[in-house]
Amino acid sequence: MPRLNIITRSGERRVVDAAAGGSLKAALIAGGVTEINAITNCGGCCSCGTCHVYIDPNDLERLAPMEGQEDDLLYVRDDRRANSRLSCQVRLTDALEGLTVTIAPEW
Repeated sequence: MPRLNIITRSGERRVVDAAAGGSLKAALIAGGVTEINAITNCGGCCSCGTCHVYIDPNDLERLAPMEGQEDDLLYVRDDRRANSRLSCQVRLTDALEGLTVTIAPEW
């Protein structure tokens, strides 16, 4: 069960205990971080981009690589960074203990 470090849009820092095997998005919602669904909720199928987060650059190499559809959705965002990911596409494992995630601005 990885423990995640979350920084909300307002700068509040939270710690969320997450279930390995689930998505980062599901862990954020279960941990009370609902900002990622401020506009809409696609159900985690990589179609809306509202679950955009920034992964701490030091943690990026621990994630599975981004796939095409996720990259395409992030491509249209003005606030995309090199460390941008869609939380619905990040699968959590025990190896992601201590992952630091910042919720991206509302789109």
